Amino acid sequence: MPKVLIADALSPRALEIFAARGIEADVATALSADEFNRRIAGYEGLAVRSATKVTAELIAAADALKVIGRAGIGVDNIDVAAATERGIVVMNTPSGNSITAAEHAIAMMFALARQIPAADRSTQAGEWAKSRFLGVELSGKTLGIIGCGNIGAIVADRAIGLRMKVIAYDPFLSTERALELGVERVTFDEMLARADFVTLHTPLTDATRDIIDATSIAKMKRGVRIVNCARGGLVVEPALAAALDSGHVAGAAIDVFAEEPATKSLLFGRDNVVVTPHLGAATAEAQENVAVQIAQQIADFLLTGAVANSVNMPSLTAEEAARLRPYMILAEQIGSLAGQLVESGIEAIAVEYQGAIAELNIKPLTATLLTGVLAPQLAAVNMVNAPLICRQRDIRVTETLGPEPGDYHTLMAVTVRTEDREHSVAGTLFAGNKPRLVEVDGIPLEAELGRHVLFVRNYDKPGFIGALGNALAAAEVNIATFHLGRNAPGEDAIALIEVDQPLTPSLLDTVRRLPNMIQAKAMRF
Repeated sequence: MPKVLIADALSPRALEIFAARGIEADVATALSADEFNRRIAGYEGLAVRSATKVTAELIAAADALKVIGRAGIGVDNIDVAAATERGIVVMNTPSGNSITAAEHAIAMMFALARQIPAADRSTQAGEWAKSRFLGVELSGKTLGIIGCGNIGAIVADRAIGLRMKVIAYDPFLSTERALELGVERVTFDEMLARADFVTLHTPLTDATRDIIDATSIAKMKRGVRIVNCARGGLVVEPALAAALDSGHVAGAAIDVFAEEPATKSLLFGRDNVVVTPHLGAATAEAQENVAVQIAQQIADFLLTGAVANSVNMPSLTAEEAARLRPYMILAEQIGSLAGQLVESGIEAIAVEYQGAIAELNIKPLTATLLTGVLAPQLAAVNMVNAPLICRQRDIRVTETLGPEPGDYHTLMAVTVRTEDREHSVAGTLFAGNKPRLVEVDGIPLEAELGRHVLFVRNYDKPGFIGALGNALAAAEVNIATFHLGRNAPGEDAIALIEVDQPLTPSLLDTVRRLPNMIQAKAMRF
């Protein structure tokens, strides 16, 4: 039974979902780093929110961990790079609290425009300072949105309903999507120059860190108002405080801070600043949604292999996982065979898909194939970290799709270029779900791989097969299947011989000394 550790407070519905799916789930919140490192051993899944820091040290201590689920959007509290290197899937729930987060940004914008928190404090203190709290309307103002993804798009929709003019800066926002949303797509500098209100809805990355600094604030209109309900670290807080002091920025509404919990800040104590303690996702509906979604996603992955909302590998639905399973077996086998043929450093891997397979979701297939190629040289490699390892080692990976079938209704092929030569392997599915090799290094053959296989490359001469059979018989090794191929009579030939037991080094030495032998290797699948 898979085990999952819930390290932050989640709705009880998460436990109910895990129990219903036959997964053992334990709750242990507010653990110290040392306690967490000791506790994580043995768990295959980890569910967190924003409070828990999933560090490289924790990941190193997680001997069985396969998936980390973040109930929410941002994953900056998770060392995704370390998880990827360990082959651990990292998931989030990008849509679970989108409406809640967008509504909070709109609420903060209203509160800022009408100075509601300061007016509330003043009135409850017995004052009636009506003339002191002169606000501004949102209607007719220009709202500049930085980041127009799930949450940014909802904010844009609500702002348009308030009769605001919405402009958006997002490098990934297409012209078509901007038209669909009813927003104007602009450059960053143009957005800064035109916006009356600026609201941020982007993740914290190297590209977005400190995106609102003294330089960008100087490019804004005098009297601009800034809203940040996205991530701490997007706004340089001392620069914002200085701009508030000078009057260049009329006000700010901040829900997130560079350091949290934020018990003191340069922004505190100002009537023109509205602050909340990271409440963007703090509604009953959002808490329920993200807990349910992350529990379902973790359960699906552990039980079916489905991958949803992963930040470090391609998505794969349960239906796709079932449909792709025979193709993934084929991908692992041809990748493994190619990888076991390699005897020097790999420079490039080219993957080709032809026929029916080209219409499928090939990203998981390529990741599986790369795993097969790398596994003979690297112990801790899987479909999560295989693409990363290729990038780290400057191994160029290419994919080619050919929808027109050739000799087979579907074909998968890999060519591995090393420092001194190329190796190629191709395979197909018989009867829809039975993997078969159909070519090795340009030599056609038909082979079904078993657990223990003797790979032989030889010159096609009379008596060779008999001598090979005698050598195996003398060692009392039973042959299960024997597959042959050659490129021309008397030239290079290949044999894939499935045997019933592991091949010993002494037997391999005997086989390698046979006349007309070129290469002999023991392979495992």
